[in-house]
Amino acid sequence: RGYTPIAAVGGDGLLTARLEQQQIPVYRLDALGRDIHALKDLWAFFEIIRVIRREKPDIVHVNSAKAGGIGGLAARLAGVKKIIFTAHGWPFLEQRSGIARAVLCFFSWLTVLLSHHTICVSDADLQIAWRMPWIGSKASGIHNGIASGMTQNNFLPRQERRRVRVLTNAELNSNKNLFAGIDAVIAARARGDDITYDIMGDGELRSELAEYIARKNATGFISLLGFVPDGSMQYNQYDIFFLPSKKEGLPYVLLEAGMAGLPVVASNVGGIPEIIEDGTSGILSSPFDTDGFAEALAILADNAVFRARLGSALKKHVEKNFSLQTMLDKTFALYRPSAEIALPVC
Repeated sequence: RGYTPIAAVGGDGLLTARLEQQQIPVYRLDALGRDIHALKDLWAFFEIIRVIRREKPDIVHVNSAKAGGIGGLAARLAGVKKIIFTAHGWPFLEQRSGIARAVLCFFSWLTVLLSHHTICVSDADLQIAWRMPWIGSKASGIHNGIASGMTQNNFLPRQERRRVRVLTNAELNSNKNLFAGIDAVIAARARGDDITYDIMGDGELRSELAEYIARKNATGFISLLGFVPDGSMQYNQYDIFFLPSKKEGLPYVLLEAGMAGLPVVASNVGGIPEIIEDGTSGILSSPFDTDGFAEALAILADNAVFRARLGSALKKHVEKNFSLQTMLDKTFALYRPSAEIALPVC
């Protein structure tokens, strides 16, 4: 579309490798991490300043709370003409102390204020942005989108089986509520259903989750798979997708589950109800209602026809309302009339 993309990325992993495969220039921001660290964050700020001064981008598009705040400030001070921030969920909605939430709320507001425009990936987050002082029309909603080319040909061949396989694909952190997810699966099995549970992903809670599974004597049917490259290709090996999160923006994994035709059991937080209609394309429950999750899993485990109906409805909904093309069209509309160089900071 006439833009030259350059990426500045915290860390060095699969994202960096895939960008380089597409011959997209990548700057590695060694100091930019997820957790707050005063000295590293200050160093990351100067790293971003150096990238901006070298590349002289017309647009800086920052993603995530940390990169949004540091990158947005750096871009403002460097005189960038257009700064766009995508909010993938508000960090002050996490379960933290009142002081911590107040600090995060202030810095989230400051990030939105520094940006020329903010994209919220869910309507729920957009409503919060509109209530921020002096924000108004500076925020709009653009749902995450998934490529229509993701068809059954992308998935591994389905294996015939009797037992019901449940899958979660998530970063192993407190927001994903995986201890409650484990308890729900154990409770569902106690009702007599032959359920296994796989958790894809890695993160800070991996060792604690492994210890919890062992303490619950659940190692025979609950597995931590670690990070699985292209894990979505394996979704159709499962019967149910489970996302018990306490906080979400608009989770991409649910769009992938929809394209795989999987029924979903999930929490009714953030943008999840914008993807899942309770009882029609999945089953929603409070993230604090483990019994509700267990009952939903048991209902789906016992009824293959109901699973197929929910999965089919979700697939149609995702294909119709969450297309990658629509997301791109709306995002590039915000880039205009700026031209030539877009710099995403991830």
